Amino acid sequence: MSTRELVYFVAVSLDGFIAAPDGGYGDFTAEPELLHEFTDAFPSHVQRLAGVRVDRSRFDTVVMGWNTCTPALDEGIESPYAHLRQYVVASPGRRVGADVHLVHDAVATVRALKAEPSGTAIHLAGGGRLAGSLLDEIDRLVLKVSPVVLGDGVPLFGRAGYSPRPLRVLEQRRFGSGLTLVEAVPRR
Repeated sequence: MSTRELVYFVAVSLDGFIAAPDGGYGDFTAEPELLHEFTDAFPSHVQRLAGVRVDRSRFDTVVMGWNTCTPALDEGIESPYAHLRQYVVASPGRRVGADVHLVHDAVATVRALKAEPSGTAIHLAGGGRLAGSLLDEIDRLVLKVSPVVLGDGVPLFGRAGYSPRPLRVLEQRRFGSGLTLVEAVPRR
């Protein structure tokens, strides 16, 4: 049986938004130490700029929504996570790079990936609506909580609706930058 987990690793504001209303994320606190700890979770061009090496020890696959992939495509980056197997969940007719798998059924895709006999974790990179649709499939949350209130934007789980899911917090770390890393798993 595989031990592959779906890990939602994402920056979030104190009021629960993963991006501004326009999709921007420039208001979030950066924490360089996390780039070294979670290297696989950062886009390939960010890793190159930071001079870090990828070892795929944490993640070997990324799943993201269309709006998460769009900024890279707009900059001419057709394979934002070239170091990982990439899946973009989007409606038919969208175009992605040759190294990126375009899928339409997020739950079926994630279940198939989790059922693979080997591999490391699967990085759920966003967005909020996708995370909301995969809420029952998420095995671990790793939240980079920035000390900022956005007031509006892209919610952490989209508009998933009221359905409490108790979590067990495994770890909380505060960095000098003010960012707090919170790691939690569902109580099952």
